[in-house]
Amino acid sequence: MAMEKGSAFLLKVGNGGAPLLFTTVAGLRTTQMTVNAETVVVTNQGSAGWRELLSGAGVRSVSLSGSGVFTGSVAEARLKANALAGQIDDYQVSFESGETVTGKFLITRLDYAGDFNGERTYTLALESSGAVVTA
Repeated sequence: MAMEKGSAFLLKVGNGGAPLLFTTVAGLRTTQMTVNAETVVVTNQGSAGWRELLSGAGVRSVSLSGSGVFTGSVAEARLKANALAGQIDDYQVSFESGETVTGKFLITRLDYAGDFNGERTYTLALESSGAVVTA
């Protein structure tokens, strides 16, 4: 597997239209994606003392987070509106390799901060709602 640049890890928000188009959230300096999978344990007396898990069972989810410099872009305005409304929207993460991860997400946290002589920054966290697909 080839090494990829962190700057090529892009968070994008959908436009709500048909066809669905994605716009990169400007100003992100750090991004992170976590894939979560809860397990269902099916260990029984016949397991000889070893834990056994049920494949394909449990709850899967994806968490996204990022932080960056506020630029006032259209994508950032959509993020803010979604956060204030508690609105689930379409998001996509793209990687340098061309791979994408797409699904519906809810913004669970949106923080703004700024110093007197510095830039305004923000931090956000998103949680998946429904299936997340890779391409």
